[in-house]
Amino acid sequence: MDAKTLSPGIVAGRLTADQIAAGFDDLHPPLDPHEAMVAADRCYFCHDAPCITACPTEIDIPLFIRQIATGTPEAAARTIFEQNILGGMCARVCPTETLCEEACVREAAEGKPVKIGQLQRYATDKLMAQPAHPFQRAEPTGKRVAVVGAGPAGLACAHRLAMLGHDVAVLDARPKPGGLNEYGIAAYKTPHDFAHAEVDWLLGIGGIVIETDMALGRDVSLAALRDQFDAVFLGMGLSGVNGLGVEGDDRDGVTDAVDFIADLRQSSDLTTLPVGRDVVVIGGGMTAVDAAVQSKLLGALNVTIVYRRSRSRMNASVYEQDLAASKGVRIVTNAQPVAVHGNGAVREVEFEYVDDDLTATGEMFRLAADQVFRAIGQSLEGDDLPTLEGRKIAVTGTGRTSVDGVWAGGDCASGGDDLTVTAVAEGRDAAMDIHATLGTR
Repeated sequence: MDAKTLSPGIVAGRLTADQIAAGFDDLHPPLDPHEAMVAADRCYFCHDAPCITACPTEIDIPLFIRQIATGTPEAAARTIFEQNILGGMCARVCPTETLCEEACVREAAEGKPVKIGQLQRYATDKLMAQPAHPFQRAEPTGKRVAVVGAGPAGLACAHRLAMLGHDVAVLDARPKPGGLNEYGIAAYKTPHDFAHAEVDWLLGIGGIVIETDMALGRDVSLAALRDQFDAVFLGMGLSGVNGLGVEGDDRDGVTDAVDFIADLRQSSDLTTLPVGRDVVVIGGGMTAVDAAVQSKLLGALNVTIVYRRSRSRMNASVYEQDLAASKGVRIVTNAQPVAVHGNGAVREVEFEYVDDDLTATGEMFRLAADQVFRAIGQSLEGDDLPTLEGRKIAVTGTGRTSVDGVWAGGDCASGGDDLTVTAVAEGRDAAMDIHATLGTR
C-alpha cells in the first residue's frame, strides 16, 4: 500500500522485534525423537485405516507411522513422498483436524487422535535434511511438458513428470516459485523460509526448469505452449479477488487479504510492516483467519472477522476459528457489509445482520476500521483458457480440459477442495495421465 494513502491508524512497529519474533515462531514446534516414538506408539495400525481414505493424496498413514515406530523415519518419509512430494509442507498446513486426524479411530474413541500431521513432519524433515534427493529419474523419454504455475499442483505435476523421464518447463507469473505455499499461507505456519527450501529440494530430481515472471496470456499464449511442448498442465491458481460490491469498497485502507499476506510473507523485517489499529476482515475461510491472526501478531489492537453465515458454515475449520479467538480475534457471524464509510480513507464498515440463507433482517451495526481486508474468495483471470465451468477451468477425469493435450489442476480447476494437499493430488494424477497419453503418441 502506498504510504501516502495510509490512515493515521495504520502504522508499523507497534510491537518490538522480540514480540513479533515470538508471535511468528513455529506454530507447532517439531517433535523430538522421543516424542515421535510416543506419538507413533498410539497408532492402532488399522488394516482398513479410515485415515488413508480421508487423505486426498492417499498416503499409507499406518505404514509410515509403523516405520517411525521401528526407528526408520527416512523410510517413513519415502512412503509419504511417493504419494505426496510436498508432504513436508502439507504436514505443516494441512487441516488434519478435518481430514486424517478427524477420521482417526483414536479420535472417535477418545477424542484425541494420533498426531499424524506432526509425525509426517518429523519423518519428512529427517529425509529432506539429507543431501541426496530420494527419487531418481527414469530414462529420458524425449518428451517435453509445460507446466503453468509453480504452486502445489504445478510442482507436484512437474516432479512426477520429471521422475518419469520427461523434461519439464515450469512457468510462473510471480518473481519466486511456490505459489500459495510461498505467498499465501500464514508465516507462523511455515517459518524459516521452508517454502523456498522445499522447492529447491524438489528440483533435486533434475529435469525441471523454472521460469519466473512468465504469465499465461501476458508473456506466452496457450497456443504457443501447445506448439512448443508435447503436453501442457495448467496449475496457476486464482489471481483475481472478489470485491465487496458495496459503496466505498474502493476507499483507502480497503485491500485484499491475499496481498497483505503476500507482503508479510516477503517482508524481511516485520517491524516495518504497517497494520491498522482497528482491523476488519470480511470472509470466513483460511485466508480470513490468516489475515486476522497475523494482524494481531503485528500489533493491531482490535481485529474482527465478519462472516455472512453461521460459524458452522465457515470454510475455516473449528481449530482455525479457535486459534483466531485465542489470539484475541473477535468473530461476528450472520452479517454482511452494506457500505464502507470514511472521508477518503475508511473509518467504519456498516453491516446488516442476515439469516443463514442471507435473508436481510434490517438490523444494522457499524465497526470502526482503519484497515479492511477482503477475504471473500478468488476467481480465475485471463482469456486464453480452455472452457470454464463457472469461474474455473472445466476438467474431466484426471484433469483433462476441453483442449486436446491440455490438463489442469489445483485451485484454477473445477472440482475438489481449495487445499494444498488436494492440489498436490490433482497435479500428481494429471502427471500420470499425461505420461500415459504421451506413451501412446
